[in-house]
Amino acid sequence: MKKTIVICAGLCAAVAFTSCKSSESAYRKAYDAALAQGGTTSTSTSSNSGYGDNNDIPVVTPLTENPVTDTRVTDNNDNVPVRTENLSVVDGSGLRNFSVVVGSFSVKANAESLVQRLRSQGLDAQLAYNSDRGMYRVVASTYDDKSSAVASRNSLRNTYADAWLLYKGR
Repeated sequence: MKKTIVICAGLCAAVAFTSCKSSESAYRKAYDAALAQGGTTSTSTSSNSGYGDNNDIPVVTPLTENPVTDTRVTDNNDNVPVRTENLSVVDGSGLRNFSVVVGSFSVKANAESLVQRLRSQGLDAQLAYNSDRGMYRVVASTYDDKSSAVASRNSLRNTYADAWLLYKGR
């Protein structure tokens, strides 16, 4: 059994190496055909070079670098993903249209601990409950407009990498 496998492998290798070999005569034929089509390979300039009858050399304008001026980049907040959930506020002053959620907990004590930590940092943190999912959402900040909420979420992501936006809706 081993002998037949070794013989088959040897035959396959021999066929593979000999079938892809290109011959020098094929290269010679292609080279001769190119010479026949192109004529001579002299490097002298001819009068029909396309630049006029006087063998004019084209003039190229030098490149001048302009310094970069103040470029203003505006964020397109329309493509920032927003989740919509029905929440009831457990502890806080109430949610506006857009809120930044920095934590989700199934245990209320864990959520309250994060709310207290955020409040000690000077944020108006709130605790809301999603009864459909049985989750407590810790809201770090809440805004009427989306662009302010996005800016707040981006700054909070330095500490809370999974911060996301919540749309309260109507």
